[in-house]
Amino acid sequence: MYFNEQTIIFLNGKFVKAQESNTDLYSQTLHYGYGFFEGIRAYNTANGVKIFKAKEHYDRLKKSCELINIPFNYSIEELIEQTYKLLQINNFKDAYVRPLIFCSPNMNLTKPNEVSLMICAWEWGAYLGEKTLNLCISSYCRPHPRSTQIEAKVCGNYVNSILASSEAKFKGFDEALLLDSDGFLAEGPGSNLFFEKNGKLHTPKKGNILPGITRATVFELCQKLDITLVEGEYQKEDLSNADSAFLCGTAAEIIGINSLENKSFPVIWENSLGKKLQTAYKNLVLEKV
Repeated sequence: MYFNEQTIIFLNGKFVKAQESNTDLYSQTLHYGYGFFEGIRAYNTANGVKIFKAKEHYDRLKKSCELINIPFNYSIEELIEQTYKLLQINNFKDAYVRPLIFCSPNMNLTKPNEVSLMICAWEWGAYLGEKTLNLCISSYCRPHPRSTQIEAKVCGNYVNSILASSEAKFKGFDEALLLDSDGFLAEGPGSNLFFEKNGKLHTPKKGNILPGITRATVFELCQKLDITLVEGEYQKEDLSNADSAFLCGTAAEIIGINSLENKSFPVIWENSLGKKLQTAYKNLVLEKV
């Protein structure tokens, strides 16, 4: 699904075949989840293949490493250049790009001395599909911000996301929505939440969420489109009584929410602020504006 015998990846400064690459089974990342990744999209735009907000993503990868004390000895500009080469070698026009920093062997609970960098890519549609979603509130909550670095995209943190998403699908829902450790609305397993009420857009504030690159883009689009946007602490009831809602993330892009625990939102997606932003976002990434 993600690679074949011809697929090329970038590994520690070299382009190699994916099926011929390997890693150390004693890696601290494999044993303890002590590693970092990013999710980036490339689009076949009106001006050729373009990676959307590549610098912002690689800046966040660097920040993640710094927050968790992992060495980051790479040039952002060089990583962007090598990512474009990777897309060209694999002849990808629209692709999802996954940089991963993983650690050397270390069975101690201490920071690593060495790390490796891998960048791979594959053709992947919108992660949550194109149809509006039916969500449920997860029984799992986001980790307490004093238990880990919430704003670091740490591999091990995604066990929480896997549990929440799997639980939702087992119950017959499309995706989960997690609360924070204080019971306020937080985010999806791999996406940020926005909801509309009385002509204004609302989203959980920073502190207990991973603030995404797409989330920041929505902020920019709201300013451009003159949409009032409010950050705050919100209860489940605030979302239940909303007019409409959506999730956003690099993999999911912007996707509407049809209902929360089988209660539909009163404003249909086509008439919502989310749909307006979805259209603007698609035009932006495809450089139609």
